Amino acid sequence: MPDLRIQQPGDDAALRDWRHVHNVIISTHPLSLDEVRDRAARNHLEVAYLGDVLVGCSTVRPPADDTLTATVIARVLPPHRGRGFGEELYARGLHRARQLGAKVIETVVLSSNDDGLRFALKHGFVESERYLLPGDTVPWIDLRLS
Repeated sequence: MPDLRIQQPGDDAALRDWRHVHNVIISTHPLSLDEVRDRAARNHLEVAYLGDVLVGCSTVRPPADDTLTATVIARVLPPHRGRGFGEELYARGLHRARQLGAKVIETVVLSSNDDGLRFALKHGFVESERYLLPGDTVPWIDLRLS
């Protein structure tokens, strides 16, 4: 993908772009810029641009305990889906998770995101749990790479 540029958000402008993608796709759980800054301190975040156009973002939650489980999440804005951007974000996230020592890979998808769920299932993830967070009305789906 010659024009696709993926980078870690190094300033507030890039963090706002990451936040925008997250909040569009996870509209039931919008994040503030401060919450995104907190996530950037704990997780590996990336933002994807096609030229100067924002197309997606990703999150890798590193293994935090003896389970050696990392969470890899790739998000692509709806107008840019089906062009391989999710593939690239996912491959980079998976590589990063393994660099961090992950032996088990999980992801999480909002159940209303049919495209995201299809993508996860197509890539070998299997549903492990559905649940509602307090105050939510749309279930989350946890999936594990089989």
